[in-house]
Amino acid sequence: MTHYLMSVLDDTSDSATPEEMTAIDAYNDSLRAGGHWVFAGGLASPTTATVVDGRGDGPVFTDGPYLESKEFVGGFWVIEAPDLDVALRLAAAGSRSCNRRVELRPFQGVA
Repeated sequence: MTHYLMSVLDDTSDSATPEEMTAIDAYNDSLRAGGHWVFAGGLASPTTATVVDGRGDGPVFTDGPYLESKEFVGGFWVIEAPDLDVALRLAAAGSRSCNRRVELRPFQGVA
């Protein structure tokens, strides 16, 4: 099984409607029932972000997201799937449940 990250792309913080939250809960239940669930979570607004750069002599902390964009990652799922075809089907169902676009990416070297 390969692990995949499904990032939910949004343009408004806390934008899920009650109907969307019900659909997301049902989707999460289906991931658990199918053995694909690893972890999921929603993220606070990008305005709460802090970029940390610890590469120099001392860390530099910058308030705000690392880049300005109309869209941002509003939440995510980490799933397991036996292959990309299954992961793509799960991503399509996740997109449908949250009524947002999702980006699907495999983890490097994790099985």
